[in-house]
Amino acid sequence: MKMEYLKKINWGHVLIMCIGNVFIGMGIAVFKLSGLGNDPFSGMVMALSECVGIVYARFLLLVNLVLFLVQFLFGKKFIGIGTLVNATLLGYIATFFYETFLGLVGTPGNMVIRLAIMAVGVIVVSFGLSLYQKADVGVAPYDSLSLIMNDRWKKISYFWCRISNDGVCAVICYFAGGIVGIGTFVCALGLGPVIQFFDVHFTDKLLRKMDS
Repeated sequence: MKMEYLKKINWGHVLIMCIGNVFIGMGIAVFKLSGLGNDPFSGMVMALSECVGIVYARFLLLVNLVLFLVQFLFGKKFIGIGTLVNATLLGYIATFFYETFLGLVGTPGNMVIRLAIMAVGVIVVSFGLSLYQKADVGVAPYDSLSLIMNDRWKKISYFWCRISNDGVCAVICYFAGGIVGIGTFVCALGLGPVIQFFDVHFTDKLLRKMDS
């Protein structure tokens, strides 16, 4: 039974998903380096981790464990290898890249440079999300929340489910002392068109070529 399940897995898609998570982690690090705010969920976890005195990657594991229980109870169909990879490794990937970038360039002070770094973050995160989402081998625990809500309350579109979850994360991030800035709003509202660009012009073509 186990061997049959393993044979059904599209390992090419798993590879694409893993590469996507590397880029997402890199993008999170770039956004943090800019000092202009991260995506609402990552920003919330970073702020809360500092409040409780647990390093970001380890605290993210704990948060994902709680969210995974919700996913397991109400959204089993969204669970896959991608769920495990994202939940367990993303925090460590982001931490590795942040410490590497910080050691190479230091903390940017000039606003123009910070905005340029944030723009790079938009491209890197969007590219990673395109690969991770299009691979379709499992959804991260946090990402599954909006899908579960949309699945159960079909009158509420996925867009508003996602916006409400991101809004709650942003509020918690703010009151926990985290940064809620232009980067936060760009991540919450502005990544869609860039992700779509990569979907159409790169990821869809890559997956079709791999599957043919």
